[in-house]
Amino acid sequence: MIALLQRVKSASVVVDEQTIASIEQGLLVLLAVEKKDELDAAERLAEKILKYRIFADSEDKMNLSVLDIEGSVLMVSQFTLAADTQKGLRPSFSNAASPEKGLAMFNQLIDIMRVKGESITSDLPRNWLQTGQFGADMAVQLLNDGPVTFTLKV
Repeated sequence: MIALLQRVKSASVVVDEQTIASIEQGLLVLLAVEKKDELDAAERLAEKILKYRIFADSEDKMNLSVLDIEGSVLMVSQFTLAADTQKGLRPSFSNAASPEKGLAMFNQLIDIMRVKGESITSDLPRNWLQTGQFGADMAVQLLNDGPVTFTLKV
């Protein structure tokens, strides 16, 4: 699994001119599932996303996680992150999971994150974890904070 984390002041997803998800301060996570990914990868990635320390503490050091700041997470599927771009001028998606597996793993990751996040803290905002629409043509809007962007691969 590959996740591109972006620290945001706000982010939203629009499908067919309708806003289907919207968060304030937190993380926008673009996620790709690869053929080889299994449930243990979702478990490890959920833990990393929720506990990755990329928010500033009182000394302006990246020491706080999205849970520490009681922020929100917007998860968006993006299979193109699994592209092999090493050769030629056209990406290959041979490493990407099938749409069926991608959707199943995406949903498993969301379920794991919800359980883990809510077991760690009860102070999360209502609807703290939101998603785009798997397989849809989405317009993703964000106000990047920093900018701060990291790629996590498990």
